Amino acid sequence: MKAAVLTQLHAFPVVQAWPDPVPAESEVVVRLSHAALNRRDYWITRGLYPGIRLPVVLGSDGVGVVEKTGSAVADPWHNGRVLINPGLFWGDDPRVQSRRFEVLGLPRDGTFAERVVAPAENIYPAPAHLSDEEAAALPLAGVTAYRALFTRGELQPHDRVLITGIGGGVATMVLQLALPSGAEIWVTSSSEEKIARAVEMGARGGFLYTEKGWYKQALKHTGGFSLIIDSGGGRSLADAVEAADFAGRIVIFGGTQGPVEGLLPARIFWKQLDLRGSTMGSPADFEAMLAWVTQHRIRPVVDSVFSLDEVEKAFDRIAGKAHMGKIVLSIS
Repeated sequence: MKAAVLTQLHAFPVVQAWPDPVPAESEVVVRLSHAALNRRDYWITRGLYPGIRLPVVLGSDGVGVVEKTGSAVADPWHNGRVLINPGLFWGDDPRVQSRRFEVLGLPRDGTFAERVVAPAENIYPAPAHLSDEEAAALPLAGVTAYRALFTRGELQPHDRVLITGIGGGVATMVLQLALPSGAEIWVTSSSEEKIARAVEMGARGGFLYTEKGWYKQALKHTGGFSLIIDSGGGRSLADAVEAADFAGRIVIFGGTQGPVEGLLPARIFWKQLDLRGSTMGSPADFEAMLAWVTQHRIRPVVDSVFSLDEVEKAFDRIAGKAHMGKIVLSIS
């Protein structure tokens, strides 16, 4: 088969022939039509991810049809479209992933290929209202956003929510999942254009986090946020603490801005804030996310679609940070 393989760090995957995957007794092989990039894939190419092994086929998100099953697997899909939950081996505790937990696309080969193998328990029917491009864009961003918002963030209709760094795939999905709840949603970005796009989608407004002290403007307009979903860390998290209302919850699912500087502990304990970590999601989170997306007919925002042979262009796009929503690869 053909696959986009990462063979060296500080470079992008190259398309080459790759062995067809063979399912173990409890696994299935999915013939993919589309896959989607995540920031995780980019960080791996830069060497900024633990446990990197080379060569490897990257990619955590994909949509396709089950082509083969292991000997212990009954195939209930009848060639229907399926999604792969990319969080493997979560374990029995819904509060936290097990020590065996891994994400599809490293250490095992992922979805930037014509076929991928995955545990049968990670296969789900794709929501019928989504195109293949939209379905491919959903799994990792969807489950990460859902857990951050609902499981860890405990989103309520009366909440005033701030989503930092709007434009990335997960942050955009957080906005889409939050809107049907009836909560009041605000965003931050480094781009006026992305804030305007978020407002078009239903956000109340936004703030440029590149402006020093932006949280003062936020507090003036809103009085503070009862729930903040942050993917930046760094200065973004320190400013989020300032923007939070008393007794607010701050959920952190990323750290693209690096270590947090300028965060005063007194601001956390005096405001009685809850800081909560979140990453990926349990099988229950994934199932609930699919149900929410189906119920509210949510369609992931697709920024652009490239062919598998254009994988380098796709990585250039995600590296540039100009995208809004998900970048998708057309496999076949």
